[in-house]
Amino acid sequence: MSFAAVGRNNGDGERKKRNKGGFRTMPFILGNDICDRFATAGFGANMITYLTQQLHLPLVDASNLLNNFGGTSSLTPILGALAADSFAGRFWTIIAGSVFYQLGMVGLVVSALLPSLRPPPCSPPSTPCRRAFGWQLGVLYLSLLCTSLGSGGLRPCVVMFGTDQFDQETPTLPEQQEKQGGAADAAEAVAERKRRYFNLYFFTMGVAALLAVTVVVYIQDNVGWGWGFGIPAVAMLVSIVVFVIGYPLYVRLKPGGSPFTRLAQVAAAAFRKRNVAAPEDAGMLYQDKELDALISTTDRLLHGNQLTFLDRAAIVTPGDISASGQPDLWRLSTVHRVEELKSIIRLLPIWSAGIMLATAGSHNGTFTIMQARSMDRHVTDRFEIPAASMSIFGTAAMLVSLALYDRAFVPLARRVTGLPSGINYFQRMGVGLAISILGVAAAALVEAKRRGAAAAHGLQDDPAAVVPFSVFWLVPQFAVHGVAGAFSSVAHMEFLYDQAPESMRSSAAALFWLASSIGHYLGMVLVTAVQRATRGRGDWLQDNINRGRIDSYYWLVTCLMVLNFGYYIVCFRFYTMKPLEMADEHYDRGKELELYSVEKNGAGAGGLV
Repeated sequence: MSFAAVGRNNGDGERKKRNKGGFRTMPFILGNDICDRFATAGFGANMITYLTQQLHLPLVDASNLLNNFGGTSSLTPILGALAADSFAGRFWTIIAGSVFYQLGMVGLVVSALLPSLRPPPCSPPSTPCRRAFGWQLGVLYLSLLCTSLGSGGLRPCVVMFGTDQFDQETPTLPEQQEKQGGAADAAEAVAERKRRYFNLYFFTMGVAALLAVTVVVYIQDNVGWGWGFGIPAVAMLVSIVVFVIGYPLYVRLKPGGSPFTRLAQVAAAAFRKRNVAAPEDAGMLYQDKELDALISTTDRLLHGNQLTFLDRAAIVTPGDISASGQPDLWRLSTVHRVEELKSIIRLLPIWSAGIMLATAGSHNGTFTIMQARSMDRHVTDRFEIPAASMSIFGTAAMLVSLALYDRAFVPLARRVTGLPSGINYFQRMGVGLAISILGVAAAALVEAKRRGAAAAHGLQDDPAAVVPFSVFWLVPQFAVHGVAGAFSSVAHMEFLYDQAPESMRSSAAALFWLASSIGHYLGMVLVTAVQRATRGRGDWLQDNINRGRIDSYYWLVTCLMVLNFGYYIVCFRFYTMKPLEMADEHYDRGKELELYSVEKNGAGAGGLV
């Protein structure tokens, strides 16, 4: 009778687990993300116009402010990932981030509604414009800081919280595994669902951004900034409510402790034992599955032959283990923990190649919008497309590319490569990097043509004039950037998820946004350096873009992108996949299946080109 009770309890537990997670949670998670992205894009897409037209900031100052804000918003995810992986868990980190973001949005709405928080209207030259000062900028900075902190909780956790819902879907019983052709085939099926989830995630992001840069930007330009900021703020509130409603359905994994502490412990132990001779047999290195249980619930890292100097952290020496059998983790680490650090070190070079993507894209929200404002934006005699809405062409191109990627590109590529995914994420990211070079080069060519039209019509000294040159010349560069993002951004995130240790996936997502952060800061540094280097010698970047040489700046970025692509190819050639094994804890804890990531995930099959 007791055995029957145990069986019933186990069955109930399995049914409860199966009733959580999976695609049933996607309406709540992606619904939250749609509202979040709508809010983010809604106030961010046209912010350069608000800063220059409402707060009267100079172009370079406004551009650097937005680059600083973008960089900070992509840097705070490190803090959010640390909280999620260490103690809070992803669900509560998302809630906290949403609340902070909501506070920042409310601050922006108040700033836009109260006249005392903005400089008075002006009409130069009769009424000179006075830039915002003191507490007017203080309210703006405080609001942007709150949204940055909110981004820190949302960005590293939402996408990885979604993947958590699929981690539990691998069949757990022997007969289930046999029906699917074995545990490896089951794991491959889960990997395929996750790949589709990443595409779906970026697709929904694009849909939300598309709605924002059309509806919200139009309202900001034609109705008012109070409504223009207020609508995204309401959308953010809706996103919080939608996410909380799905609480009973979510798989909520327990945090495994601070990943950065574990990495520091491995480094400290390896340094302490730097003079200890490493054993020839890797099997002599310290392993403890019970100790690693919380940080290796679905898979465990095997010993690898790279970065072997870190293996010294797993060599047992006198004093490393107490009388109770507990290791001093600052003196002794398990092989799994050593391999966690190795995995992070190995992925950093390829991760860093994504930094230039953010640098190249940072001008799309600043200089490109100023170009669009100076061009003929008429769609009909009575309707003008808002300058900030030009990004809809990039978003639309990304959405179309993502839709066609699974339905058209993957089946065709699969016939050539034999990989279930068509091409691996290394190749996909390389294609995106190559296409992005063409996008920046196209921007340089179009700007040269626009500036030539301004000169031909005698408008070089009239920065407020509309150059008789259609704004739709900007469409190709936006479209190319959108296609590049469909390849590179998705592949970048998928690479970080797959190659990061299981317990550090929020931190891996934070790395994705950290690349964006560094890219934005690098864009600010590049803008400042170019401005100083060309001052008095052509002034490439100035408020009067008809006299400036933004096209030369674009060519400089193009050259940097070419160098970055070469760097990526070198990093790819020398990259080694993480060694991984999966343990089936339900019917045979000791039986393990090694997954050869090169063949199964397609991550190493074939070359990049």
